[in-house]
Amino acid sequence: MNDMPLSRNGLRLLIAGVLVMLAGFILMTGAGPKDPRVFNYAMFDFRRLVAAPVVILAGVVTCVVAILRKDAGESGEEE
Repeated sequence: MNDMPLSRNGLRLLIAGVLVMLAGFILMTGAGPKDPRVFNYAMFDFRRLVAAPVVILAGVVTCVVAILRKDAGESGEEE
């Protein structure tokens, strides 16, 4: 009887999903303007507005798949 809710592959997939989400948050970061009175158009570039949220969403989907997925060797019935 296996007491772990996640298999070894599921745990690896969960860690990979968390790392993908972390990469998305890193993509979203960036330096602010040096002078607060000057508007910085670099805040609204493709990387921050499109790429980072898509990467974060991919990480969330990966984590959900890792949690809900059953391995081929597991039957779901306890003996």
